[in-house]
Amino acid sequence: MTNAARAADGTPAHDPSRKIVSVSQFVPATPQQVFDVLANPRMHPVIDGSGTVRGELHAPARLSLGAKFGMSMRVRFPYRITNTVVEFEEARQIGWRHFGGHVWRYLLTPVEGGTMVTEQFDYSHNRANWFLRAMNAVSNNEVAMRKTLLNLAKHFA
Repeated sequence: MTNAARAADGTPAHDPSRKIVSVSQFVPATPQQVFDVLANPRMHPVIDGSGTVRGELHAPARLSLGAKFGMSMRVRFPYRITNTVVEFEEARQIGWRHFGGHVWRYLLTPVEGGTMVTEQFDYSHNRANWFLRAMNAVSNNEVAMRKTLLNLAKHFA
């Protein structure tokens, strides 16, 4: 995908001035049902579209504001990462940050027949922009986010 790709509301998927990549997908489930999947770290490898989230290492059964959870990852090599939930509004929004400073966020909007889910990669507070550039993270994440949201929709189909 290129920066010319569009989010569900017609806005560009990548807003370089705000350093946010956003993609949206209709999911045939209630906001609460979607939130319950996102708030369960054990489900993250199931819906992950990047192929990098391998499994949960240490996590509560359900995330909450301030909760820390570790994941087994693989991007070229295996590693572990600990995330902290920094945004949490039941059935509306959840987001987490790791040591790199960027936030993975999900926004849930009720719509007829289900939920419009917007996933965002917010790198406005990233601590290593050179690393994101070297990994082509912005465009790679956009593609992976679209796949993740499709996986989430299929989970409820």
